[in-house]
Amino acid sequence: MKSILKKWNQWSLVKQILIGLVIGILLSVMIPEAAKPVVIFGTLFVGALKGIAPVLVFFLVMAAIVGHKSGQRTNMKSIIFLYLLGTFLAALTAVIVSFIFPVGLTLAKGAEGVTAPGGVVEVLKGLLLNVVDNPVKAIFNANYIGILAWAIVLGLALRGAADTTKTMISNVSDAISKMVTWVIKFAPLGIMGLVVESITTNGIESLLSYGKLLAVLIGCMVFVALVINPIIVFFSIKQNPYPLVFKCLKESGITAFFTRSSASNIPVNMKLCENLGLNKDSYSVSIPLGATINMAGAAVTISVLTLAAVHTLGIEVDLPTAIILSVLATVCACGASGVAGGSLLLIPLACSLFGIPGDVAMQVVGVGFIIGVLQDSFETALNSSTDVLFTAAAEFKEWRKEGKVIEIRKVS
Repeated sequence: MKSILKKWNQWSLVKQILIGLVIGILLSVMIPEAAKPVVIFGTLFVGALKGIAPVLVFFLVMAAIVGHKSGQRTNMKSIIFLYLLGTFLAALTAVIVSFIFPVGLTLAKGAEGVTAPGGVVEVLKGLLLNVVDNPVKAIFNANYIGILAWAIVLGLALRGAADTTKTMISNVSDAISKMVTWVIKFAPLGIMGLVVESITTNGIESLLSYGKLLAVLIGCMVFVALVINPIIVFFSIKQNPYPLVFKCLKESGITAFFTRSSASNIPVNMKLCENLGLNKDSYSVSIPLGATINMAGAAVTISVLTLAAVHTLGIEVDLPTAIILSVLATVCACGASGVAGGSLLLIPLACSLFGIPGDVAMQVVGVGFIIGVLQDSFETALNSSTDVLFTAAAEFKEWRKEGKVIEIRKVS
């Protein structure tokens, strides 16, 4: 047994996850009823990550602010610019693809019990209220906007504290990070449970009738991940971006695909940034921030489903309106984490741009729930992996300016 465990630990986390994935699929197909108890592993894994992630983010950000020395660069301006640029280009890509491959919908109920925000002002108001949320409540509810805000404020307030206090905060941050690594070791079991739950609960049949819509959605996200994002990174680092792109997709995107939660994937992204040798002062802030505002996948979802509703109803759309939709989808996507229900509940807001009634728009949300198994998985994988990608691109850009050699292939 010891030799088996030793051999298992020598394999990379990605290989271990793939083994868990294969076992989960086999169990779901061959013995679905008997495999249902395995679901508990997925529930426990995601629950543990969701439980520890808010505390980790709070102490990591606070420790980064407290330990920041005057004159240290954090690249936050460049990172935020890349986040917003990437989200806008993803929305624009989705709009263009939706015009080239128009998709009609068979509108379905299924969103009767949810309420969509009434406008952009309401979305922004919700985000601002989250900023000033009670800090304990923010951690309890995994409100990352509030967690970031209070961690930054408390970190600034403790900048003048004694060195012993700063050391204690750093030690607590390191201890929580260690706890996260212990949780992540159980990822293969967790992924196996999540796969079993997804297949036995939803099945593949329910998705087949929406094949063309899924093809457009997933196609847009894959295009953004493999074409748009690499172009953005190339202009930042001026060399082949694909080794870095594939590393982020492999080590961040795969886990995000199955957990379907950017928040749960924050610890994974932190570890990846550490392995890439990035500045902790930057990524301890940019990764939680990215889980909040870097939402390329959400922008694609909002744009594609909105234009699917437009095509279904036979509404004519001109170029200026299409560009406005891209901007609106970008703003909505950045606010998706501050709205219960995520990107799907912001679709009625985008639909209002074309005068689509709220009851029809909520039927489109119902369609989103039906295809959510795959849509949300690809969306989260794109969102989360891009957090690391753009954080690394911004730092590598500074390395290039300083004359350092960027050996991306060594970390790929």
